[in-house]
Amino acid sequence: MHQRLHILGICGTFMGGLALIARELGWEVSGCDANVYPPMSDQLAAAGIALHEGFDPEHLPEDALIVVGNALSRGNPAVEAVLSRGLPYQSGPQWLAEAVLADRWVLAISGTHGKTTASSMLAWLLEDAGLSPGFLIGGVPLNFGVSARLGGGSFFVIEADEYDTAFFDKRAKFVHYRPRTLVVNNLEFDHADIYPDLAAIQRQFHHLIRCVPGNGRLFTPVGVPAVEQMLELGCWTPRETLSADSGDADWQATLADVGGTSWQLKAPGGESLTVNWGQRGAHNVANALGACGAARHVGVTPAHSADALTRFLGVRRRLELRGEVAGVRVYDDFAHHPTAIASTLGAMRGATGRGRVLAVIEPRSNTMRMGEHRSALAPSTADADAVFWYQPKALGWSLDDVLDASTVPATISEDIDELIAAVVDEAVAGDDVVVMSNGAFGGIHERLLSALALVQQ
Repeated sequence: MHQRLHILGICGTFMGGLALIARELGWEVSGCDANVYPPMSDQLAAAGIALHEGFDPEHLPEDALIVVGNALSRGNPAVEAVLSRGLPYQSGPQWLAEAVLADRWVLAISGTHGKTTASSMLAWLLEDAGLSPGFLIGGVPLNFGVSARLGGGSFFVIEADEYDTAFFDKRAKFVHYRPRTLVVNNLEFDHADIYPDLAAIQRQFHHLIRCVPGNGRLFTPVGVPAVEQMLELGCWTPRETLSADSGDADWQATLADVGGTSWQLKAPGGESLTVNWGQRGAHNVANALGACGAARHVGVTPAHSADALTRFLGVRRRLELRGEVAGVRVYDDFAHHPTAIASTLGAMRGATGRGRVLAVIEPRSNTMRMGEHRSALAPSTADADAVFWYQPKALGWSLDDVLDASTVPATISEDIDELIAAVVDEAVAGDDVVVMSNGAFGGIHERLLSALALVQQ
């Protein structure tokens, strides 16, 4: 068996996390990527993992198993060299399934939205209960400070992504994981670059459902037609239902305030518990319900989970406060789908004693670039007081129609400096500036804070 791993595309959250786990297992690990930059590059270097910038075939070791990231395709020089030289290669999900997950109880969190946060919550609930779970999450839970670890117990928490596996394996990543405990948070159309319609995504989710054993457990929201249609294709696992609004379900939440900072958890059997925590929004309460259900499936009581949630610190880049200057708070959020944008802005709007909410949005995802969500963008920002849209050159379509349909004051900038100047000009003490993008957005968060500080001098 190979004990050396070389990862193509190592600086993505999933591949970087996989590298850290391989290192913990005692494998020698190296890798390369087009963009080797912090924070992942720092995490990898600290673990003694050699990194190479770019995809030069000269960096390919002859004695390693090559793990190919799903961002790489035919024509990439490293990929071509792997194939030409006949080097052994696998996808990341396959390697993880065989090397790590085969003898673990896998708890998987799937869905269009909330996977990273709900996975982070679940890992924390198990950790707080002393179960020392392993995990691989597409973000950095602030309770742990790393995106992945091997863990010491029987349990492994994984963010189960429906994106495709590799250039040679077009199944969704999550079919490799074989979970015993599965949460389906929600289900919408996304990833238009690989899926033609919602039905194609539902089929992939159903492949995942087919792999959950009869003595496992499935957690799904009630009243979501896309989920119910998918389950009608067949379900062989006991199901527990979730509802973060007024729906009748096995696991229910009742919000004590519109911001979701205090809520009542009703567990199966009628137990009712109060949760006062540092998170915001009905979407996070929904995430917590699935995490509590999954945790109970492996023996963590609802009372323990409700208590542990009060110590959940959140996830980097999920409504993360990056700084405050002269009373203006700047938040970083990963939202890149209209539903997530609306949830994030709703959570900010619901917070008590707040000033205005200024949204700064970069439509950057592959689905956004294809224009799939164009008509839903303006309505998704209804809870903002003002919206500052960034028109990236790679977008391929104009945001003018979004501007015309906006019910709140909105502007478009094609230059980040111009965008920052417009936000600084508008912001006053008490305002919350929420920056939303699934990329680095040109380091706009620090630049905004610096610009705000300059104005105060």
